[in-house]
Amino acid sequence: MNFIQKIKDDKILNMISQNTDTDLYLVGGAVRDFILGNETYDRDLLVVNREARDFALELAEKFDATFVPLDEVNKIYRVVFKDKVNYIDITNPLENSLETDLKRRDLTINAIAVNLKTYEVSDFSGGIDDIKNKKINYISEKNFTDDPLRLLRVFRFQSCLGFDVSDELLKVVDKYKTLIHKPAFERINYELVKLFGGINAHESILSMDNCVLLAEIFPFVSELKQVPPNWHHHLDLFHHSVEAVRQVGKIYQNSSQEVKKHLERVDFGGQTRLAHLKLAAFMHDIGKYSTWTIEEDTGRHRFIKHDDVGSKMAREFLKNMHFSNKQVDYVSLMIKNHIYPSHVMCSPEITDKIMMRFIRKMDLNSIDNIILAMSDRLSARGPKITDDIVERNISSLNYLLNFYLQKRDNLAPLPKLLDGNEVMHILNIKPSALLGHVMDALHEAQISGEVLSKDDAVKFVQNFAQELS
Repeated sequence: MNFIQKIKDDKILNMISQNTDTDLYLVGGAVRDFILGNETYDRDLLVVNREARDFALELAEKFDATFVPLDEVNKIYRVVFKDKVNYIDITNPLENSLETDLKRRDLTINAIAVNLKTYEVSDFSGGIDDIKNKKINYISEKNFTDDPLRLLRVFRFQSCLGFDVSDELLKVVDKYKTLIHKPAFERINYELVKLFGGINAHESILSMDNCVLLAEIFPFVSELKQVPPNWHHHLDLFHHSVEAVRQVGKIYQNSSQEVKKHLERVDFGGQTRLAHLKLAAFMHDIGKYSTWTIEEDTGRHRFIKHDDVGSKMAREFLKNMHFSNKQVDYVSLMIKNHIYPSHVMCSPEITDKIMMRFIRKMDLNSIDNIILAMSDRLSARGPKITDDIVERNISSLNYLLNFYLQKRDNLAPLPKLLDGNEVMHILNIKPSALLGHVMDALHEAQISGEVLSKDDAVKFVQNFAQELS
């Protein structure tokens, strides 16, 4: 087995096994990754016949690493190495039995162990064969009822690994789908964002839909399915949304290293911008159902202000799901502005000033917003949308993207011409909704170049307040 040699050559595992007489097993995802030839920084160890806590403390001391108690109840401990990248999770096997522990895991591909002293492989459920056959299979139905989050993990692994989910497992997920509401929101969110970060996220979404788990997590899916294809869309709204996720991934794969590096940044939620952008792509049209009208004379489908409505819906949904404020702000911002880049590039005369206003408004989210607009365009190919329309739209968005990439390094931040206290003094008002409106309008005026100096700002604030009164 070639992967055994890779485990033997792993410096960290080698250091640990050479410095202890304790029986140790490498288990779970790390074994799977070694078999697949993937790099891994997260290694799980089972410690036999010794308290996991004591062993973790000993490791931390030996290697000048940091000891982190993850779960004192279930005796799970983490040792973080000095590079802050590599870490070891350490625990004891369930009922002090390796076989029992492995058979209580979620999937066969995660239920393989390697003895770090003898390098003997324990695979009681056929996980190695499933990895070779690129198949996701389960071990026991009871494992899903014990921890229903595993229902979602099925599709996270499908997305990240590109494996097929067995028909039998899809039936199990369908059987227990309503249990997905039991795990904490934070655990669900973690798996969801990891799923959207996978290269096959669009396929996982469709698999989740086939066993109705998707609608349990995203209730708005039933509304998306009710909006049919129309002049501008060759797909119904649900499949348009899934296709938008696919297109984001495809655009990313074909992008420059500069764009890829930006989308791979981890700026919020512990996962990449790309993962969150795919989530935004899936949700970008959730405001369409409630704004849907059909013109009697023309039969045209209209969705007026669906971007604003969808942004507010997304904000409420994500907050209820306990996503972080930064995650909520990002996704709702993307949805609110998903049409904006195309509107900018459809101006009668496209000037540097017009494009600069876009950059000022979207700032660090400019790349993300442009790619979302591209994915939306490429996912809508109805009978009224010719190849020429698509090509011109994508070409103009690429022009805007390149303009941003050229300008961003030399783009100085907008100066703060007036703060809230100064505005309250000028208008003789107290903290209120009016103050918020004025400050937002002043910021927009600065972005557009209408306000350039403090005197301009004072005049703008006075005139804006008079117009409101």
